[in-house]
Amino acid sequence: MKKVYYLKTCSTCIRILKDLDLPSEFILQDIKKEDITVTQLEQMKELSGSYESLFSKRSKLYKEMDLKNQQLEERDYKHYILDHYTFLSRPVIINDGQIFIGNSKKTVEAAKTAIHSK
Repeated sequence: MKKVYYLKTCSTCIRILKDLDLPSEFILQDIKKEDITVTQLEQMKELSGSYESLFSKRSKLYKEMDLKNQQLEERDYKHYILDHYTFLSRPVIINDGQIFIGNSKKTVEAAKTAIHSK
């Protein structure tokens, strides 16, 4: 599978997508317009190892809901990501069994190398 979960309204996501120069077989899913399904999230978790690794602790809602002062478990991370798209660390890039989560320079470079290394 070749897929990118992103936000069309996020300038960082758009910049990263341009930088990645994705081949046409990649499917783009704007998570604001098309909700992440339980199956999709479970597939991401399978590749990443945990729901926490997919969870954004920089989201505005994370601060507003004071979640940093709560003891969150895997099921909580799953619940929040499914409940509101803002909790997914973006973008999430899936390239044939590899997953790249977030927008750090290192992650984006690793994704770019993996995508264009054929």
